[in-house]
Amino acid sequence: MIKNPGLLEKRLDATEDEAEQKTVLALSALMFVSAFVAAGLCFRFDRFLLPWWASATGAAVFLLVYAMYAEVLRENTYLSRTVGVAEDQKVIDTGLYGVVRHPMYTATLILFPSMGIVLGSPISFFILLLYIPIIVKRIKNEEKVLTEGLEGYAEYKTRVRYKLIPFVW
Repeated sequence: MIKNPGLLEKRLDATEDEAEQKTVLALSALMFVSAFVAAGLCFRFDRFLLPWWASATGAAVFLLVYAMYAEVLRENTYLSRTVGVAEDQKVIDTGLYGVVRHPMYTATLILFPSMGIVLGSPISFFILLLYIPIIVKRIKNEEKVLTEGLEGYAEYKTRVRYKLIPFVW
């Protein structure tokens, strides 16, 4: 907030222009609401609860991966909640962006399911695994937009082969 208030402003703007991304946001919202409702019902009816140590481990994983998320925010001042290309945007290819093309999504791929563990609900964990196909859909559209609109991105894709998980995808 202090170092880069413009980044914070961009991260708070969730107005999507891409129709495909509107679908992604709607599916994500449904996933989150379902996961939190499921966790509340598990707790309310004392069913399908994980032991305290599982929640503590989930919290530790969440905090470690959140540090990675914060590093991604530090590395890339062009990050936005919406898919698009800023007027003065440049390809970031250092740090975590030299390993995978979408390190923020790599972090969220671990963060979101870990929330189900933190909440003590295996049902929420499985609901939050639905994030995987949702983020795949988002990345496919984002890659198209960046390739078409961001100078140097096509070349970057040849240098950094993996989108999300090194040596996998």
